[in-house]
Amino acid sequence: MSFIVSLLITLISVLVFLTGGGVVSERNRLAIRGIALLIGGIAAFASVSKLFAVVPAGNVGVVDSLGQVSETSLNPGVHFVSPFTKIVIFSTRLRNVQETIEATSQEGLAFNTNVSLQYRLEPQKAASIYKSIGIDETEIVVARFRSIVREITANYPAEAIYSRKRLEIANQIRQRLSKQLTPLGFIVEEALLRELQIPEKIQSAIQEKLQAEQESQRMTFVLKKERQEADRKRIEAKGISDSQKIISQGLNDKILQLRSIEATEKLASSSNSKVIMLGAGKGGMPMLLQQDTQTSKP
Repeated sequence: MSFIVSLLITLISVLVFLTGGGVVSERNRLAIRGIALLIGGIAAFASVSKLFAVVPAGNVGVVDSLGQVSETSLNPGVHFVSPFTKIVIFSTRLRNVQETIEATSQEGLAFNTNVSLQYRLEPQKAASIYKSIGIDETEIVVARFRSIVREITANYPAEAIYSRKRLEIANQIRQRLSKQLTPLGFIVEEALLRELQIPEKIQSAIQEKLQAEQESQRMTFVLKKERQEADRKRIEAKGISDSQKIISQGLNDKILQLRSIEATEKLASSSNSKVIMLGAGKGGMPMLLQQDTQTSKP
């Protein structure tokens, strides 16, 4: 409609410019022609601009031509379009929705949880979203988001939600949302459990229980370590005992005499002064007499 109005204004301005010569006064004739030319130029520029559509970066355009929606979306850039079409812009950037949701745990404990959903629109399905949902999908996405969060947290005890199961719950929320929102044309990037608001008494009880579990795990580790050390010492003692038994069983008089003779040979070959008496020791062992090298005083 605006294209038609701009075109009519342009034609009227041209007509006034051409018929302005009928004015008697030269000054008035120039003024009328100047105004007509200015209005005609502006109207002509507005008419021509209707033939081009600019889609900003990070967006896609949906072409709505008199109620007929094109299945092909317009990518960012300048596009030549019919002046009778409407271009609806959809953002494809990552969106972040934060919600504080009232939920319940497996025990029926009521608590508030602050959660975030990060998602984006799939560019190829922009036309489908425009026809089935419209230009604002927030209400539909948030409604499903809240329902899934309540449904999943109801399957976990409060202690698990507060401590060790938060990442698992967030992954389940993301997976469930992906199954529901992907067919609609949305890509779920992440679901985050930001904060849990639990009554102070219950929160203190959960923290005490967690501390007790950590202390129990620490004591279990210490006992296991001590048990391993005792086993090591027992194995070491048994090895020493077995070694001594083997050595004692292998010793006899002949071996001892052989070792004695080898030791005597080494001593005899040394440069120190000594007297060796063969067969003078116990069991016929050599006896070593070390000579005193110092001179006695009278």
